[in-house]
Amino acid sequence: MHEPNEVNKAADLEKFINQQDAVMLLFGAPSCGVCQSIKPRLTAMLSDNFPKMRLVYIDCNAQPDIAAHHNVFSLPVVELYFQGQAFGRFSKVFSIVDVKEAIARPYSMLA
Repeated sequence: MHEPNEVNKAADLEKFINQQDAVMLLFGAPSCGVCQSIKPRLTAMLSDNFPKMRLVYIDCNAQPDIAAHHNVFSLPVVELYFQGQAFGRFSKVFSIVDVKEAIARPYSMLA
């Protein structure tokens, strides 16, 4: 199982997104119980089903500028990117199955 990547600046995050074929951003905070609960489940889901997709965890308490840049005002938020383009966004109430289904088709088209 691969660990989430960490990014400390908005410019670094945009560069990372554009360099990877598939990226999932998870916006959370240490005080967000739901965020801490889904983080290992999303990591496991990616490892088991979508090993080429990179997970980046953004701690919104430590990186408020990145959260604001992505219009994140409630937690948790998951954003999906394929080949540098925003593809999907889930916020507050969603299931791992919802995220998995959203990833499946575009992921299958990656070379």
